[in-house]
Amino acid sequence: MPTIAPQLAELAGLIADPGRARILSRLMDGRAQTASELALLAGVTPQTASWHLSRLVQRALLKVERRGPRRLYRLATPLVAQMLEGMMTVAVTGPQASRPSARIDDQMRRARTCYDHLAGELGVAVTDALRERGYLVLDQDAGELTAAGLAFLGSLGLDLRSPARRRRALCRPCLDWSERLPHLAGRAGASIADLAFQRDWIRRRPQGRSVEITAAGLAAFKNLFGARI
Repeated sequence: MPTIAPQLAELAGLIADPGRARILSRLMDGRAQTASELALLAGVTPQTASWHLSRLVQRALLKVERRGPRRLYRLATPLVAQMLEGMMTVAVTGPQASRPSARIDDQMRRARTCYDHLAGELGVAVTDALRERGYLVLDQDAGELTAAGLAFLGSLGLDLRSPARRRRALCRPCLDWSERLPHLAGRAGASIADLAFQRDWIRRRPQGRSVEITAAGLAAFKNLFGARI
């Protein structure tokens, strides 16, 4: 009987290298990075980083973008981010010694991006609020915006009634590794995160995936969405 075990073992082995794991984790914030930036983060030489990046691109875990003379790397698809988030969820159930420091835990748990959507306490709170107001229906595998939900997001300038140009789910639950509860992914989740950045409700930190919730953002998430944060 055919099995995917060899491919699974090959993929797991590719991600298992600490340098490549650090590169993939860094790119989980959805931003593109140069090879030199990723080499510094991974703690390897530029030559070693180039080798790592080449392998990740060949396996379609990363893609390359050219901006003038620069080559930038980012996760290839949302599916790659979904896989990594799932692995992180399993990883944090391990021994206490293997978990991040408390300082990083606090920032990451409070608010972060999971590829292109909101995660952490903020992401879960927004998702819960949308569900409680009858704007969103989620189960373990899929999700749907109700008519009221489409109208609500439309009032914020997010037109999600138009068909997607790419084959990406409108709504999808993503299990949050720190909260162990689902947050909203898919085009709807990405649109809400984009809006939050555009309106300065959240700001990226210089390093990592954690984001700062501004005073305006705190008010907006509480008053507009009804999120308990």
